[in-house]
Amino acid sequence: QLQAFGGGLVQAGNSLRLSCAASGRIFSSIGMGWFRQPPGKEREFVAAISWNSDRLYYADSVKGRFAISRDNAKNTGYLQMNSLKPEDTAVYYCAADFRFPPDLQYGVHYWGKGTLVTVSS
Repeated sequence: QLQAFGGGLVQAGNSLRLSCAASGRIFSSIGMGWFRQPPGKEREFVAAISWNSDRLYYADSVKGRFAISRDNAKNTGYLQMNSLKPEDTAVYYCAADFRFPPDLQYGVHYWGKGTLVTVSS
């Protein structure tokens, strides 16, 4: 199981860090990712990290601003979000899958409950 934490209301230009707590040993051996669903829009990919952190992927819209990381010893993943923009407002979901990177097109195996991030202008 996955659980995302750390959402909230933040002003544009500021930072926020999301955490994803995983239960179960399997999560330390598979890729993890973050997705988001803006109000009234489809869920979209944000970032992904391989099981040993040697491969990172980012959506173009967040490259250079967001950083994904993980700590397998703590079974926790992170998404550091800097220089936030109002268009980053969304419910953020952490996910994990045997396929890497996790891809909505093929279905994602494990989902956590989302956490809302609201960026005010």
